[in-house]
Amino acid sequence: MTDKTIKLDQHRGMSAQKATDLRRILADVEADEKALRARQEALEKQLIAEPATTWPEAAEKARYLLGLFASTQAAQDPRRKTLIKNVLEDFERLTGDGKENG
Repeated sequence: MTDKTIKLDQHRGMSAQKATDLRRILADVEADEKALRARQEALEKQLIAEPATTWPEAAEKARYLLGLFASTQAAQDPRRKTLIKNVLEDFERLTGDGKENG
């Protein structure tokens, strides 16, 4: 026996290495998607848990929903893209994000 590890990837043909790389990348993407879905579910549970108590809190919930809608086919219409952009800018301006409203 030897204490040296053998890197099997170096002994495979190029197509086998590419296939292995693709499987690894796919596994990483699937794991990332699963983690994202879990975080998204946790966020949605928190957003649902209690009603907003301020306009900025309500705007944050609406921003989240607009972001989800913006990624759909229905939101790809140029007028809807403009409307989403304008509403998000309105939220930014009206909530002030720490600045004086006014």
